Amino acid sequence: MSLTVTDLRVHYRTLRGEVKALDGVSFTVADGEIMGLAGESGSGKSTLGKSLIRLDGRMRHVGGTVELDGVELPVGDSAAMDRFRFSEVSVIPQYSMSALNPTRKIGKMVAELLASRGERLDPAELERRLELVGLSRDVLGRYPIELSGGMKQRVVMVVSTLLNPSLLIADEVTSALDVSSQKAVARTLLGLRDTGLVTSMIVVTHDISLVYQIADTIMVMYAGRLAEKAPADVIVTEPRHPYTRLLISSLPEVGVRQADKRLSGIPGSPPSLLDPPEGCRFRDRCPLAFDRCAEQPPFTEVAPGHSVACWKAA
Repeated sequence: MSLTVTDLRVHYRTLRGEVKALDGVSFTVADGEIMGLAGESGSGKSTLGKSLIRLDGRMRHVGGTVELDGVELPVGDSAAMDRFRFSEVSVIPQYSMSALNPTRKIGKMVAELLASRGERLDPAELERRLELVGLSRDVLGRYPIELSGGMKQRVVMVVSTLLNPSLLIADEVTSALDVSSQKAVARTLLGLRDTGLVTSMIVVTHDISLVYQIADTIMVMYAGRLAEKAPADVIVTEPRHPYTRLLISSLPEVGVRQADKRLSGIPGSPPSLLDPPEGCRFRDRCPLAFDRCAEQPPFTEVAPGHSVACWKAA
């Protein structure tokens, strides 16, 4: 297995108390796997991505372990994580189009990054990587302001994978792009895996319809816990968790008019993670809730490769 996460618990420090953003998360990502990580805002998906590389100073590692290729990552120690960042585990951050230094040309930025890691720039290899994401070597002589949003996003993708990380975390990389740019970025993510520049990938998203096109598996989170994980086609066609079903049913269908089938959201809102409720955290919004939902259901395998945390899915 490329990645094994066991009982990971992460809190955020706030003036009102500690937000229990991740509460006992366990899963694996195999070599070569692209896993989509989905859920609405506040579900914990971005926190999970960040916790694997340790980029937020407000985060506190409460418990659990993260192993990458058989080596335990010191995710509770930001300084100790330095030797793993970008070489073993890397990230394309949310709003990454704003991550480029506006006062540096792209080529100079790339050279400085490699120098900071004791690496030298191979012009031929860099040009090959730019071609892979659909960019010409001319971008190296440009400032970020001279590039479109989609071009800047793809530059960041090149920068994030220069050291061939074993695990790449792509955090909402298509959220600020138009539809055509979203498709181009999604194809690029596939290319990074297929050419061996990264081994495995976690794609954090709120858009299941987009991640379905590139992911091998999809994992759904709700209120800091796992709801369901299965092969991508199973999640879309045969979801077992009520939350996943409602997420899928809220997606528009091609060729279906609003007059024939109106879209509907999920009633209510997620619980506060400052003081989360006991039992299943979705039960106040769940149409199938019953008395036993006052107990937290285990995240158990209900079919090969398909795990769900729901008493009625077992």
